[in-house]
Amino acid sequence: MHPQTLLDLCAELVRLTLKFDHPADAVVSHFFRDHRGLGPRERATLAETAYAVLRKKLLFERLALSGSGPKERRLAILGFHGSRDFIKSVLSEQEKQWLDACDGVKPDELLDLHRHSLPDWLAQPLKEQLGDKEFWALAESLNQNAGLDVRVNTLRDKREDVQRELKAAGITAQPTPYSPWGLRIADKPALNKLDVFTRGAIEVQDEGSQLLALLVEAKRGEMVVDFCAGAGGKTLALGAAMRNTGRLYAFDTSAHRLDALKPRLARSGLSNVHPAAIAHERDERVKRLSGKIDRVLVDAPCSGLGTLRRNPDLKWRQSAQAVQEMAAKQAAILTSAARLLKSGGRLVYATCSLLKEENEAVAEAFATAHPDFEAVPVADLLERLLAPSAAGAVAGLCSGGENGRNYLRLWPHQHNTDGFFAAVWRKK
Repeated sequence: MHPQTLLDLCAELVRLTLKFDHPADAVVSHFFRDHRGLGPRERATLAETAYAVLRKKLLFERLALSGSGPKERRLAILGFHGSRDFIKSVLSEQEKQWLDACDGVKPDELLDLHRHSLPDWLAQPLKEQLGDKEFWALAESLNQNAGLDVRVNTLRDKREDVQRELKAAGITAQPTPYSPWGLRIADKPALNKLDVFTRGAIEVQDEGSQLLALLVEAKRGEMVVDFCAGAGGKTLALGAAMRNTGRLYAFDTSAHRLDALKPRLARSGLSNVHPAAIAHERDERVKRLSGKIDRVLVDAPCSGLGTLRRNPDLKWRQSAQAVQEMAAKQAAILTSAARLLKSGGRLVYATCSLLKEENEAVAEAFATAHPDFEAVPVADLLERLLAPSAAGAVAGLCSGGENGRNYLRLWPHQHNTDGFFAAVWRKK
């Protein structure tokens, strides 16, 4: 494709994503459907350019002020995913000079908001939570691409066998440092046509998400509920851990999200999963299971701010008010889900948020209101459950409590995962 045509398409996609009418991934998918002639290389350039603009929106908008021409074109030039020589081949002399000047700007010449490119409502609580040094390390990591992790379906394959199979296909994969089920894949190769994918031996799943399922410690023959199952990534991990026995309920208020589980479920070989769309957390189907369940995972709806490497538009589409409303919803869901458990049952509350308001605050409020639930230090569980090579890393994965062992706390800049939180209780 001619560079000018590609730049024009990039500018148009940037314009559409910055409207924030829909999630960026949905906008990109729709754009590709409207431009079916695009090859994989052009698609990658378009998507990565749009996402670069979303990640560094405040910086690029500041730099764009000194340029000329349509704003979307200037932003697309700044965020262009490709060589500078390639893009410069279609720029005017004035644009080339402007781009060189922008590329020459040093970080210490920028205001803080242009360096971290986070809205103030998010930057301030993160600074207070982490301190200056850790905040800047996090901010830098959030402006990078996320890696690609897969979970091996241990019902069907062993991790080392899958690793060898991927290597034979020319794909480099290494065991994830913490999850005993995971492989981290170099670059982002197309996996969906490989036999290892189509036969259900792997599922794309961030290592942090795998650890949430690991904390449930679902066992053979048990009754388990994934209370906010969504597209079912953790559901599939739980089903495999149960060795396809017992009964695993996948609840969600969105039938559309559960529909995405169906093809994944078919590939997985699991027959113990029972998806069910519910109207709300007090649905009759939920009430009928009260006091009967061994383990419940509540991967609660949240702001998703721990996934900003993958979904950078969230920082512009969310707000402080939305987070407050989400925290109230999370508390209600957690309370309802807790009623499902029998005595001795395990409750896991998790989010992919970075903010205390959705994490520690919700967990602490639940613990205060429910003395019939006993906190289980996450560190104690991880010392048993993690890959043997990660045994010494447990302390760095946890926070909270007198000894910093109560909660799972994963950070992109520290653990190279999405941001995750988890708390665990046992019903007395």
